Amino acid sequence: MKSNNVINLSNPLKNQALTVASLFAGAGGLDIGFENQGFKVIWANDIDKDACETHRLWSTAKVVQGDIGKIEFEDIPDTDVITGGFPCQGFSLAGPRKIDDERNVLYKYFVKLVEIRQPYIFVAENVKGILTLGEGSIMEAIIEDFSTRGVGYNVFPTLVNAADYGVPQDRWRVVMIGIRKDLGIDEYEFPKPDGKKVTLEDILKDLPEPKPSDICHGGYSSRYMSRNRKRGWKNVSYTIPAMAKQVTLHPSSPDMIKLGEDNWVFGDAKTTRRFSWQEAAAIQTFPPGMTFVGNLTSKYKQIGNAVPVKLAEVIARAVKSIIEDYLSQKIQMKMGV
Repeated sequence: MKSNNVINLSNPLKNQALTVASLFAGAGGLDIGFENQGFKVIWANDIDKDACETHRLWSTAKVVQGDIGKIEFEDIPDTDVITGGFPCQGFSLAGPRKIDDERNVLYKYFVKLVEIRQPYIFVAENVKGILTLGEGSIMEAIIEDFSTRGVGYNVFPTLVNAADYGVPQDRWRVVMIGIRKDLGIDEYEFPKPDGKKVTLEDILKDLPEPKPSDICHGGYSSRYMSRNRKRGWKNVSYTIPAMAKQVTLHPSSPDMIKLGEDNWVFGDAKTTRRFSWQEAAAIQTFPPGMTFVGNLTSKYKQIGNAVPVKLAEVIARAVKSIIEDYLSQKIQMKMGV
């Protein structure tokens, strides 16, 4: 009997998916990654109407479009995990920063929901620059807010490059894993890269030539022309941005030529063009053929704002392992195994 108990405990959630509530969900890059690892996203929110419509096309979650500040927390279900890339524009760089500073309202709702719902784990993704805001004081304050005030989480921020995790793109982001303190995890290390790189050729070689209407043909600003915007087939892409006019060049474009500091021009041997929205989506590792709702500018925005799906899968696997280990230990203790 004891051996049978051990076998059953090897996967205490075999017939029960862990659940996720997703804030600032966008089109769902992070959510798709979690779903691909066996989670069930049951509730999602974003203020962008097109992004919510895109999310609804692939998910079975209840997707609520609107300002998170106007949604009653009672309407958000209990879940095992809460995710979200909260905006950081409101964080002050001068003087003491308090969670109830009205400029940090979106961040405040994220912390408050975690405090009320007490998921096993929360996951937050943010830009690299958040580590150096206020010479590091902002990150210290974020960790403090989640650790105290009755919230009760150990927070582990890690700077990662998506290119190290199967994404054909240099994309540096901070991933914050918050683990509820009663899980007993005081140290945590983000999964190590496997060393395999996926190139632009790997991800784009089978895509058909896009229609002109699927590519941004807007003018190239002085900001755009201030640095190189093209990488070759054997490399990974530069970061896919949310602004259509800032999307970088397809590897079939001629190399750019540097004339001076912050001054580049296009080569003239071939046609120069940006990535299409479909190519940008592929580089962000969204599923092939995924539909994005809205006009061209909106599609680029949804794609550029997303967490790459392959990076999200790495995060989800790590989170799943932590929760399942904890639940296994609880069951073993209860059964005296």
